[in-house]
Amino acid sequence: MQAEVIAIGTELLLGQTIDSNSAWIGERLSELGVTLRRKTVVADRVDDVLAALNAVMADTQWVIITGGLGPTKDDLTKGILNDFFGGRLVYHPEIYSHIEALFARMGRVPGALNREQAEVPDVCEWLPNAVGTAPGMLFERKGQRFVSIPGVPFEMKHIMETHVLPRIRAESDAHIEHRFFMVQGIPESELAERMVDWESSLAKGLSLAYLPSPGIVKLRLTARTASDHAAHLLLDHASASLRTLLGRDIFAENILSIEEVVGELLKACGQTVATAESCTGGSIAALLTRIPGSSQYVQGGIVAYANEAKIQLLGVPEADLAQHGAVSDPVVRAMARGARQRLNADWGLASSGIMGPDGGSAAKPLGTVWLAVSGPGVDWAARFQMGDHRERSVRKSVLEVLSRLRGFLADSP
Repeated sequence: MQAEVIAIGTELLLGQTIDSNSAWIGERLSELGVTLRRKTVVADRVDDVLAALNAVMADTQWVIITGGLGPTKDDLTKGILNDFFGGRLVYHPEIYSHIEALFARMGRVPGALNREQAEVPDVCEWLPNAVGTAPGMLFERKGQRFVSIPGVPFEMKHIMETHVLPRIRAESDAHIEHRFFMVQGIPESELAERMVDWESSLAKGLSLAYLPSPGIVKLRLTARTASDHAAHLLLDHASASLRTLLGRDIFAENILSIEEVVGELLKACGQTVATAESCTGGSIAALLTRIPGSSQYVQGGIVAYANEAKIQLLGVPEADLAQHGAVSDPVVRAMARGARQRLNADWGLASSGIMGPDGGSAAKPLGTVWLAVSGPGVDWAARFQMGDHRERSVRKSVLEVLSRLRGFLADSP
């Protein structure tokens, strides 16, 4: 089965908005064994959208169109598709009732432009959008399906997961199954070198993909076989040998974040955590509290950027700061212990580093980061070189200290 994506929006071409929708759609289609042959990005112009529609390849079965379905004047997609497929717009009171209810929950009343969103071409099947105002639309012509969905990412994902992907899955004759393994702290090249013999010995029908992001490598193990049963057998065997090879470097199976894994471990242990952050500026606490229910195990966090804050809020000895500097082993250990003690937590996490672009020296070059974990029977600290990209260094530091906490929690009684 083959598909194409047409992303509509001048802001995508100007770089004002990153087209994350197409990447997400491509990944989800791949999981179903669908080949995404082409992605086309066009401006909010009638001629450009029509040209993209007319250029769809004859052997494409599904065309996913995102963007241009809002209530503003530059949202042209519905009108273009209505004309392209030879329909007329018909008002659906049930769609407008949903819009009214959605606005009422926000204490607002929909306007005239919102009412127009309840008008849908009579030559399509409209797809309910429970999380937004614009419904999706499914058209069919000569065996090809054209799906138009909003460009707002969470609305797009809802309609795709609720209405589109299940249909594609039901039509697919491919027997494809994926297993995911999440690895933290090992660069992609080092991981690939470590796995070269294992990967070369994979059975026929299995393939491995490396999906890297700062600090994380997601491994996707895929089976393409004649039956689901055969896929399961191949994946079970390969997964077992991969676990033996990588051991605890795998922090999760399936697509889970490290903060989710840490949260589950803390709950299982009945323990709590607090953070003391300098160079990461609250990012450790932000990631931990991103998870619903994190109030069960997160006590709080202290962002102690200045030395005075480290002394007053965390009890860092002034002599350690004077002798070793803020980016040092004794200071970051004291920060972790201070967070743990002052916020009455079982575990304390700390960070102190030089994120740049200024401030490096020969002894402590740009990207130098000290991380620490203090907990029951644990007083750990280590120095890392995270590189010269500020945001990436922060992200890698956060993931590293959470990964260390994960290891200590896994060893807890």
